[in-house]
Amino acid sequence: MAGNFPIECFKSIDTPFYYYDIDVLNRTLNILKYELSKYNNYSVHYAIKANANPRILQIIRDAGFGADCVSGGEIEVALKMGFDASSIVYAGVGKSDKEINFGLSNNIFCFNVESLQELEVINTLAKKQGRIAQVCFRINPNVDAHTHAHITTGLTENKFGITLEDTQSIVQKALALPHIKYLGLHFHIGSQILDMDAFKALCFKINDLQTHLEALGIVTENINVGGGLGINYEHPQENDIPDFKSYFETYSENLILREGQKVHFELGRSITAQCGSLIARVLYIKKGIERKFMILDAGMTELLRPALYGAHHQIENLSSPYDTTEVYDVVGPICESSDVFGRDVSVLRSDRGDLIALRTAGAYGEVMASQYNCRRLPTSYFSNDFHL
Repeated sequence: MAGNFPIECFKSIDTPFYYYDIDVLNRTLNILKYELSKYNNYSVHYAIKANANPRILQIIRDAGFGADCVSGGEIEVALKMGFDASSIVYAGVGKSDKEINFGLSNNIFCFNVESLQELEVINTLAKKQGRIAQVCFRINPNVDAHTHAHITTGLTENKFGITLEDTQSIVQKALALPHIKYLGLHFHIGSQILDMDAFKALCFKINDLQTHLEALGIVTENINVGGGLGINYEHPQENDIPDFKSYFETYSENLILREGQKVHFELGRSITAQCGSLIARVLYIKKGIERKFMILDAGMTELLRPALYGAHHQIENLSSPYDTTEVYDVVGPICESSDVFGRDVSVLRSDRGDLIALRTAGAYGEVMASQYNCRRLPTSYFSNDFHL
């Protein structure tokens, strides 16, 4: 089923551009808030890396969520957009001294620490500022998320996080440092996870780890389970709201919490992906010997995911007058062989000038755009910009 777009309005707009359906975003946030309200000790921090468009951030901030940041720049954006510093968590395997100092000086909620050396640097910098840095430790639970290798992050050998085996020693180290306050444990096993069994397996690992730390007298106030909830890229119109209900229930039924413990989630893709589409025009239809190419005016500079790791986005012709489909290799204009959105894609018969939508592009789309080949960055439009 095709999406609903203000096609007549699009005809007068230069392509490519991003289009955000604010109704979809609001419905997503409302359902998320409803499911979250069932648990008085659950908190959501929006993963700014998914989409940092100011108008999107404003809506998410107004919905009452915190912010998950992976750079000093994202912390700066979150503060500028009005997110409370006490709701900002800062992850990232390579935090610079400048970024750490910025987080400290703004009293963010916590640093998710990913190595012993990082912990020691944070303690030193906090001492210079006369502050106590609140930290959680990102632990690799060695859980297979059954997702793409490039977005699997919870296995033992990974650039992210600390091994389970090193958890005890680094927590004990933190408890001995004068400018560190140990807040809890952080996990993130991967992204675009649709199998709840992966999250269940994470719960079992956390339960075992907590039992071990408790036996040593270590009290853990916060458990941050990361994000990772996947969405439906194949059928964005029919399944535009992620399964937040099953997601939270999985943790409620399997994660053994202690009295007063809080659970934090870092959701990004599941909040913004379905509300966004990249809108492009057909430049040429090119016939090869055996293949037919649909060449768009958008490419990997506007939507990198397909070139980066073969990600799928539903491709729809919004303005075709035909009711028959043809098979195309849908490609962009960038001077790279990997600039391909999809091969053997069945789309309504297309001609030069037709409007094309690449769906489910509201996460890791606009935010990853580049100016390679000296292209301009894509602009963005919102459904409430148009008076229909």
